[in-house]
Amino acid sequence: MIEPDIIARFTALLGEKGVIADPDAIAPWTHDWRGRFHGMAAAILSPATTQEVAATVRLAAELAIPLVPQGGNTSMVGGATPPADGSALILSMRRMNAIRSLSPDDHLAVCEAGVILSNLHDAAEAVGRRFPLSLGAKGSATIGGLISTNAGGTQVLRHGTMRALVDGIEAVLPDGSIFDGLAALKKDNRGYDIKQLLIGAEGTLGIVTAASLRLVPAIGARAVGWVGVRSPADALRLLRLVEDRLGDSVEGFEVIADDGLGHVLSHIPATRCPIETRTPWHVLIEVDHADTSAPAPEERLEQALALALEQDVAVDAAIAVNEAQAEAFWRIRESLSESERAQGPALQYDISVPVARMPAFMVDSAAAAERVFPGTSASSFGHLGDGNVHFHVRAPKGTADGPAWIAAQGQAINAFVHDAVVAAGGSISAEHGIGQMKRAELGRLSSPARIAAMRAIKAAFDPKGLFNPGKLIPLPTECPPHAIDKLIA
Repeated sequence: MIEPDIIARFTALLGEKGVIADPDAIAPWTHDWRGRFHGMAAAILSPATTQEVAATVRLAAELAIPLVPQGGNTSMVGGATPPADGSALILSMRRMNAIRSLSPDDHLAVCEAGVILSNLHDAAEAVGRRFPLSLGAKGSATIGGLISTNAGGTQVLRHGTMRALVDGIEAVLPDGSIFDGLAALKKDNRGYDIKQLLIGAEGTLGIVTAASLRLVPAIGARAVGWVGVRSPADALRLLRLVEDRLGDSVEGFEVIADDGLGHVLSHIPATRCPIETRTPWHVLIEVDHADTSAPAPEERLEQALALALEQDVAVDAAIAVNEAQAEAFWRIRESLSESERAQGPALQYDISVPVARMPAFMVDSAAAAERVFPGTSASSFGHLGDGNVHFHVRAPKGTADGPAWIAAQGQAINAFVHDAVVAAGGSISAEHGIGQMKRAELGRLSSPARIAAMRAIKAAFDPKGLFNPGKLIPLPTECPPHAIDKLIA
């Protein structure tokens, strides 16, 4: 553990409000959201300004003390958990929570890293705009963390991930210098794009302190539909039909297996199937318009779904008649993870493959997993339109000791699923990041060129290795030579 005299130096720099050294106050921030990773830290450092962040980083560099940046601590892969040996300090960005400016005319908000996502939603709504990224942890996830993990969500189909929504970044680099890239420039050809290097870097290259974020017009009218289909292949055909008819007004397109719907209906009170027919697969569609003078979105969606039924792409369909029903449709989608957990132990994967290959992957990989690991059940749900689904392999029914099952089967199932993803040309992490949970698998499955480039970038930015140690970058022992070549062969 780091000695008290070292903590005293940070206290002299940041003041009493800027350092938390009480073990009980620190404890909730030393493990990840899922409780899989646990660490130790002698203190939480909480700077209130960019200049204080820079001064903190310079002092940490002088003392050779690693820093683990942390926002809302909502990482799904242990990306914000300090090392177990207590060798690092947590650098909390939660005090930097100001929305510095919000311009509806420029469609731009400049937010500090500690701004909670739901607070930005409320602020944008108050001026007739919206920030088009949302997720289940919006009440605690912070802007800095969302940028550092290149977060996605249900609106990526239309608006993209955080990479597409960040127009500028301010960050503190490992030497304590401040990168001022907040200007929202449409064109900027000054060489390497430092902003994009920092997005998705999980705090290993720099500490994001603020960002210029793109806003879009508020929703003037929306329509939400639920469609029953026979297969993911039909769901993809439905997506292309809807896109052809409705263009970029399609805000969300989520595919759900019927067993997932069944889990929600049995576990979440006051939920019901939105259509009369229980089909093998279901699709949730949202269509949004900013212009209320345009044709009503429910009319346009109704016409598209009528064509889908006529062409036998869909089996049954319903359109929400009011906001309460629209929210009820979305409640089913948002309750899937909770309902899945209630079914018992499971291994959960956040993966992406090319959209055209996704239907076959969803069906074939689930069947293969159940065949290779007898007694398990596998299924998926998620954002078909952007090629990202959450693929789950559940333990055999009656499994009483979940941790023991994961310890015995987890590594083999992980390798099986990830091998299938890579064979389909996909990614083992679509929107949750790598953190420490997927680091070894990234090393096992990535090409030597990718790993070498990542290590070179890390060494150039952070030669002392003090920013978020143990995250994202695979260790040499986790990179078998030419593992990807063997897999493809």
